[in-house]
Amino acid sequence: MTTTTPTTHPTDPASFAGRHVLAELRGVDPALLGDEHAVADALRRALDEGGARVLDVVTHRFEPQGTTVMALLAESHASVHAYPEASAAFVDVFTCGVEADPELVVDALGRGLGAAEVRAQVVARGAGLAPAGGGREVDEPLAAGMRRRWRLDEVLWRGRTEWQDMMVARTAQGVSLFCDGERQSTEQSQLVYHEALAVPPMLLADELRSVLVVGSSEGVVSQLAVAAGARWVDHVDIDTECVRRCAELLPYGYTPAELAAAEVGDGPVRMHYTDGWRFLADAAARGDRWDVVIVDLPDEPVEVTDPAQHARLYGAEFLRRCADVLTPGGVVCSQAGCPTLWRNDTLQRMTDRFDDVFAAVLPYCSDEHEWAYLSGRVQPVPDPVALAISRLDRFPELTSIDADALRRGAILPFALRARTPVS
Repeated sequence: MTTTTPTTHPTDPASFAGRHVLAELRGVDPALLGDEHAVADALRRALDEGGARVLDVVTHRFEPQGTTVMALLAESHASVHAYPEASAAFVDVFTCGVEADPELVVDALGRGLGAAEVRAQVVARGAGLAPAGGGREVDEPLAAGMRRRWRLDEVLWRGRTEWQDMMVARTAQGVSLFCDGERQSTEQSQLVYHEALAVPPMLLADELRSVLVVGSSEGVVSQLAVAAGARWVDHVDIDTECVRRCAELLPYGYTPAELAAAEVGDGPVRMHYTDGWRFLADAAARGDRWDVVIVDLPDEPVEVTDPAQHARLYGAEFLRRCADVLTPGGVVCSQAGCPTLWRNDTLQRMTDRFDDVFAAVLPYCSDEHEWAYLSGRVQPVPDPVALAISRLDRFPELTSIDADALRRGAILPFALRARTPVS
């Protein structure tokens, strides 16, 4: 199993740098882990996908069980130490230079072995290659031609749920949640985001007995509603694994015990793992009603007509479904995109939809976060901002919203106020 491909050793001092990925694979078929040849084949394929050059591979099978596979690379080395009795394996991939990507190797190996869970930590070694502080980086798309780069100091969990790619990692903003490559929340900013989403609609609604939350996997919105006096909260999310991983790994939102209680309806929060579109249709047919409906989804797809499941949760028809389950004086709120000039397409579309569906609309463009939100009432009110301000005492404590913030946040960007609405 030895290659005869000639190789050269780098002599440039700047090449003394690399990334070392230390990973654990869990939930792997024990029979597969006990087959050293199958593990070696999976490692070879993963190394090839990650751009590494394999010089030699050595395998060993232990008795009564256990497997070790070692790969000598032109870039350094890779190893798998398999524990069939635990359905798990330790993985170690270190590559020097810039040609090979050890993180891609670990991702590919996890997929190749069918791992249910991959936990990885990336260590920057040497000089000149890795970002300051070590760790991998993720480029988050912002707008056409624009990306934001996040340094991940430690990946706590990364994997594919039934609905999306999900990762929880430590960043400069604390423990952070990424879905499909986009930051959803961070330990440092999550309360600012969720207050901006949940507080304005809960102030605009005439009553605050019942709240329906669609999305918002972390559970912070449900907690804010209970703190404001809601007697019950129905939380709907299609991605069971994402919600449970958030409770397990995030230091904010549901704790595992709180989520377990919500899943069996023990307390003011009731968790429903289902499609939001179907849940609303069934609720309307039963005559169920809520004082506030909060929709917290990722930013709208570029193609609203995309047949993907979540694309149905954008558009005027979905807002009407939400309005159909409101009590008199009830409010619907949605994350509505970003007010900045270079990425405000979603806000423009959502503003038109809310104006079309609701008689009274309260915008809130957060002054401490990048997102904007819209709250709508079917019944008109003469001054939504003044009404919301008059009810601030509903919340015993807020960290980012007061009367002045509500006044300022209700002013949409000039680019939206000056344009002709899209029919």
